[in-house]
Amino acid sequence: MLRNFLHNYFCWMFNKLLVMKDQLNSIFKKSSITYYNSTLLFPREIRRDVTKLYAFVRVFDDLVDSVPQKVKEFYSLRELYYKELDNGSSGDVVLSNFVEMMRRRGFKEEWVEAFLNSMESDLKKKVYYTIDETLGYMWGSAEVVGLMMMKILNLRDEAAYYARMLGRAMQYLNFIRDVREDMEMGRQYLPVNEMKEFKVSSLLECNEAFKEFMRFNLKRYFFFQKEAERGYHMIPSRYLIAVKTAGDMYKWTARRIMADPCVVNRMKVKPKRRRVLAQGLYNFLGVPIWNLISFHRI
Repeated sequence: MLRNFLHNYFCWMFNKLLVMKDQLNSIFKKSSITYYNSTLLFPREIRRDVTKLYAFVRVFDDLVDSVPQKVKEFYSLRELYYKELDNGSSGDVVLSNFVEMMRRRGFKEEWVEAFLNSMESDLKKKVYYTIDETLGYMWGSAEVVGLMMMKILNLRDEAAYYARMLGRAMQYLNFIRDVREDMEMGRQYLPVNEMKEFKVSSLLECNEAFKEFMRFNLKRYFFFQKEAERGYHMIPSRYLIAVKTAGDMYKWTARRIMADPCVVNRMKVKPKRRRVLAQGLYNFLGVPIWNLISFHRI
């Protein structure tokens, strides 16, 4: 009888874990072709924690990005997060997995709070007038996620600046790539004051001024990305393959937009899955050599 009980119990637990894993994986998979397919290149234990992180990020982001925005649900989920943090009783799969991983990996609570504050600002603030305002938003929406990734990869604290820059670079390119989508939601993250300098009256109208403005912002993205890549040598090859693949795909997207800035008003520029995987294979073969050369240059 005891044997049957234990057998049934462990079968139930195993099935519950499978359902939980599928739920987290499904949330992550829907969020981003580049991120999801790049993380397939991580070792299993790293991929598992990255999935928990991005499931957490995604559920909050989806609430503030929905039309209409799910304001009540956002604050309810935020309260559930605090409940999970206090006594582990949220009953939410995404939150419980995230908080467990957060503690195990050593995330600072202030990072999560900064992320939640930036998500909350999407409920209240629609337009960013200066680059400082945009950078302030990106600290919480992207840079702290870079710091969390740094902890998941068990990198030294000296990598913090570069982790922040990679998060910032990717977020800034998202602003460029998704400019039409954001405008249709009444949002603008690219600084309004800089639009005036380029004599751009609308981000939905393609003309020479618009092209110059977008290329100016792309150069800013490339600067952030180049800063981030200065820290690549701190990442072990087995992890760098995935990180570099994601970064390379963002650069591919940026080059496409640089060649034709007006494309952002016609379509969402993003690499197909086969391109991400092909770049991953290229990096799998080349990263160990690249890392060795970079190490000897330091």
